[in-house]
Order: sequence, then C-alpha cells, then structure tokens
Amino acid sequence: MPQSILSAEPTIRLAVFLGVLVAMVLWEVAAPRRRRDIPRVIRWTNNLALVVVDTILLRLSFPILAVGLAAMAQDRGWGLLNNVDVPVWVSVGVSMLLLDLAIYLQHVMFHAVLGLWRLHRMHHADLDFDATTGLRFHPVEILISMGIKLAVVAALGPPAVAVLLFEVILNATALFNHANIDLPCPVDRVLRLIVVTPDMHRVHHSVDPRETNSNYGFSLPWWDRLLGTYVAQPAKGHEEMKIGIEQFRTRRDLWLDRMLIQPVRGPASGPALDPLISVKDAE
Repeated sequence: MPQSILSAEPTIRLAVFLGVLVAMVLWEVAAPRRRRDIPRVIRWTNNLALVVVDTILLRLSFPILAVGLAAMAQDRGWGLLNNVDVPVWVSVGVSMLLLDLAIYLQHVMFHAVLGLWRLHRMHHADLDFDATTGLRFHPVEILISMGIKLAVVAALGPPAVAVLLFEVILNATALFNHANIDLPCPVDRVLRLIVVTPDMHRVHHSVDPRETNSNYGFSLPWWDRLLGTYVAQPAKGHEEMKIGIEQFRTRRDLWLDRMLIQPVRGPASGPALDPLISVKDAE
C-alpha cells in the first residue's frame, strides 16, 4: 500500500494543484472580492517563478519528503502511531489533525521569532492578495518548513495515506483561502466554521499588526478560535484594508530577485516585534 501511494503521489498532487489553481483564477476573474492594484502579469510571473525555484531547491535538498518518510516509518515501526493499536481510520484522522496543528504552531513561530519573520515577511509583502499569494514563500522558509514537517512525521508515525491527504488538502486550501473571490457573507459565515475562508485569512495579510498576528490557520479554523488568535473581520473592512507590510511597497519589490534577497534588506521590524494579541470574536 505505501509503495502504491508513493508512486501515485506526484500525479495526484500535480493534478489537484493545477485543478484548484485554474478554478481559483477563473473564479477571481469572474467574481473578485477586491480591486487589483498591481497588474497580474507582474505578480503572477514572479510568484509562479518562485514556485519553480522552491520546488527545485526542495527536491535537491531532501532525498525523501513527507509521504516517503511516512511510508518508511510505517515499514520500520517508527513513531507513536506505528506502535499503538488503533483502527486505521482513527490513525488517519488523528494524524491529519495533529499535522494541521503543527502547521498552525509553525506559522505562529515564523511570526514570533525575528530571524524567521525575516523569511516569512516575504509572503506578507505581496501588494495584492490572490491565489498566487498562497504560493509565495521564500525558499529558505520552504526548507525549514519541510524539516519541521519531517520531524513531526518521524515522531508521530502517521499512515502514508494520511500524509498524502494532508498535503493535498493543505495545498488546495492555501490556494482557496488566498483567492480574491467574493463569497456571499452567509456562505462565508457557515464555511469558516469548518475551513479557513479567503475573508478569514485575508485579515492575516493586513498591515495592521493586530490583524497580521491573527488567523494563522491554513486549513482548519479551529486552532485560532481555541488559542485566542482569531479576528473575525478587518477593522477597515475588506475593500479598504491595506494589504502587505510597510517596509516593501514598490512594484520592483515584487520581482523574483528582490523577493529572494528581501530577508537581508532593512530592519527586522514589524509584526514579529509585537506581542501576539488575543481578541474576542467580533461576530
């Protein structure tokens, strides 16, 4: 079973990624939530070029990725869940929940630690907010994130199928919750009870530090609510809120070369210096 999952992983992940990306782009064109300030050609070409750089570096740096490690751990009895007697469906469900919690905590860490914020702020420095923003991560952040994920997989011992499902869902929801799509308010209100919606995650990309340090979830919205980092709506509303961070506001900062050197440019000021603020649900 693990071997069949490994062989199918690239095809499954690529098919879902391309399918969701195309769907979100078409939805953004048909029903945008906010007016664009930057031409698509500038942002899309550079954000997608960054994906290519990230993918190549990841493949060159790690001989085995998360699904492969899970399959190896399953074969060799590594990790907690490979040493307890529970039904497969329980193991899959628990694994996906704990992996999602790990991503939430990692995201908080990348805001709270100055050195990590220097890397992560590149994601926040996008001057518009759409599906390609969900792909915009510094290569060094991608490598650190994969190292953390591999450590969690090794310790937890999740089924390989759980890791594959988690990875596919995480990639799909990252495209969805960064999309510039106009969901009706009643739909958004119900949907954000089970998944992070674009309106929920867009708050996280505000220049307001109180809002930047909120809504860290990528797939599940529950951790923000349980751990006090949930902000329902931006103070200025979604149409008027300012996207990005104050340090990098020019179109030239959106080019690939500037994105790659951004961690060493300027002071490490911004949200990482501010305390995480717990706020009540405004709804």
